[in-house]
Amino acid sequence: MAKITLSKLRHSYYPNPKAPEDYALKEIDLDWDDGGAYALLGPSGCGKSTLLNIISGLLDPSEGQILFDGKDVTALPPDQRNIAQVFQFPVIYDTMTVFNNLAFPLRNRGIDEVSVKQRVEEIAHMLELDDMLQLRAAGLSPDNKQKISMGRGLVRKDVNVVMFDEPLTVIDPHLKWKLRSKLKELHHRVRATMIYVTHDQTEALTFADQVVVMNDGEIVQIGTPVELFERPAHTFVGHFIGSPGMNVLSCDVNQGAALFHGNPIKLEGAIEGDKGGITEIGIRPEYVSLGDQGLKAKIRKVSDVGRHNVVDAMVGETLVKAVVNGPVPAQGEAVHLSFEPAKTRLYRDGWIATQAQGTQP
Repeated sequence: MAKITLSKLRHSYYPNPKAPEDYALKEIDLDWDDGGAYALLGPSGCGKSTLLNIISGLLDPSEGQILFDGKDVTALPPDQRNIAQVFQFPVIYDTMTVFNNLAFPLRNRGIDEVSVKQRVEEIAHMLELDDMLQLRAAGLSPDNKQKISMGRGLVRKDVNVVMFDEPLTVIDPHLKWKLRSKLKELHHRVRATMIYVTHDQTEALTFADQVVVMNDGEIVQIGTPVELFERPAHTFVGHFIGSPGMNVLSCDVNQGAALFHGNPIKLEGAIEGDKGGITEIGIRPEYVSLGDQGLKAKIRKVSDVGRHNVVDAMVGETLVKAVVNGPVPAQGEAVHLSFEPAKTRLYRDGWIATQAQGTQP
């Protein structure tokens, strides 16, 4: 396995890029440690696949370097980077048995048959394919075919990284959770460096120890699933992660205080940075409470989502969502909203602009 370093990486599909918007990938500096489980998360068109193709050697970057354990591999072709890749659609040989599919990457590198048998059976057991080893792959279900594809990526012990590009896209929804759990289990057992590319926050947050959130060709935040949820560094992260996403509310700043509809709002800490810019308050619906005091609001809608209710309340013409456990008010009822100060932050031009609790000015 290898530590992967991306240094000053940029890419444009134009021959002579000039403006920032000409770049599909803006400047990226990133380290992935050996043996880690990582996810690249973002909407379609944000640059995830471009970055994946650059790492694998399918695409040459316009600028910057890719290093494996400190060695510059930017100019190396894919076959010299020692990477295993699992794609959206299973890449297997339908006419071969499951055993021979799993054995193929090893036999292709001249591994002796005793070692091949031992490793194939080991990976097959991890993937619960033991009883299918002598079956032809053509007759298997889509989820088992994708298990074979995953196994082909994991069977070699000498790979630098295993990359998964939206691997659960073609899997039935009721089977996705089983494969997600299996993939997480596999990482703990084989300790390979794994990078999982997806637009699905559930897949990213359940698989990865560290999630890299991308938007518009740049990295907006890197963190654990808890960090991304609890303290989004950018309003995009707040919107994209969570269901419902973070409330992002236009506000004014006056003499170091945030004002929402003229009401001062307590924040997690002091406001940082220069004055000006577009200022907004970010507060997750989980930290909005209904009570007898606070901002005056009117209930517009209540949605029962099973574990709790999501309440849409209007403060003037501004929608504020709250997650409520227990009894909820009726549509049209007047209520008061309060925000948990420790979870309420100011954002300037999209980026967080308040001091975290416990930090010194």
